[in-house]
Amino acid sequence: MASAKRKGILERLDAGEVVVGDGGYVFQLERRGYVKGGPWTPEAVVEHPEAVRQLHREFLRAGADVMQTLTFFSSVVDINADVPNLTVSAKCQQINEMACDMAREVANENGALVSACVSQTPVYNCSGSEAEVKAIIKMQLDVFLKKDIDFLMAEYFADVEEAVWVVEVLVTSGKPVAATLCMSPAGDKKGVSPAECAVRLAKAGAKIVGVNCHVDPAQCIQTVQQMKAGLDAAGLKAHLMIQPLCFHCPDCTSEGYFSLPEAPFALESRVLNRWDVHKYAREAYNAGIRYIGGCCGFEPYHIRAIAEELAPERGFLPPASQKHGAWGSALDVGSRHYVRARACRSHWENLKPASGRPLCPSLSTPDS
Repeated sequence: MASAKRKGILERLDAGEVVVGDGGYVFQLERRGYVKGGPWTPEAVVEHPEAVRQLHREFLRAGADVMQTLTFFSSVVDINADVPNLTVSAKCQQINEMACDMAREVANENGALVSACVSQTPVYNCSGSEAEVKAIIKMQLDVFLKKDIDFLMAEYFADVEEAVWVVEVLVTSGKPVAATLCMSPAGDKKGVSPAECAVRLAKAGAKIVGVNCHVDPAQCIQTVQQMKAGLDAAGLKAHLMIQPLCFHCPDCTSEGYFSLPEAPFALESRVLNRWDVHKYAREAYNAGIRYIGGCCGFEPYHIRAIAEELAPERGFLPPASQKHGAWGSALDVGSRHYVRARACRSHWENLKPASGRPLCPSLSTPDS
């Protein structure tokens, strides 16, 4: 098998290498008309596989080292989409299998790894049953093991308690496990501090811990720094991971960006530009984080910005940068002198971009 010859995720991170993650799938597919906003379930894997495959390929071309399977919310209690002639259980089975196959197909094109993703379950909030949560995750895990993915990822967990239960199931596979919480520097949904969350995840067996989604890069970096401090204080070792939102949201509450009235269908005015992402990638790297990617709102050009910023550490630029030129260098052939003047890093680093929206506020009042 092609993936057997590749360095695994822990081998890369243990060597101090930068691992660039991919971007947001359900947000991009919703914008393109393949996913329904609200449920955010991955039925597009079955209904429009060509769209999912193309998005994988764009992230790979942009420089991603990992293809995450589009199995977010793909459990028997999440899926309610109308996939013809399939029971709910069969829908999940087919989605999970096809998602693994597509991620592997694209990953094989450029030596990337495949990570199978599981996420929070509605059962946890309804019954709080550890047994029920673990049974649901075990169903997905069986498919992932059948497809021999490279490592497992528990992402988008609001409560560390549920995340720990899930990690305990995933580690039985013998595969490396990454675990990320959707939380702000204030901690998880029940107020457990980022430091304590990291300790609990590492003790459960996660080799990679961090955050994803929920808040913007600045807040995510602060949160992971707290997680690192907790691990250091406890004498525990785990690699650090970050995959934040691609929206500026300093005004959101600890509930995250969905507390903003713009969420989810009017967030475009808050999107990070690629130069914001360059800054984020460098700050994350300087904070000791080596798995650096993106979540909701991150498009391929944002992932390309991460890959370009960290090209000195990685030793190469991605294919998508061959014509682009880092830091706008391709602009130096422009016919206008003021455009040519922008062909330098200092212009973009010091830019204060305008919104073009007269009388609009810079911040919002969160609904929560």
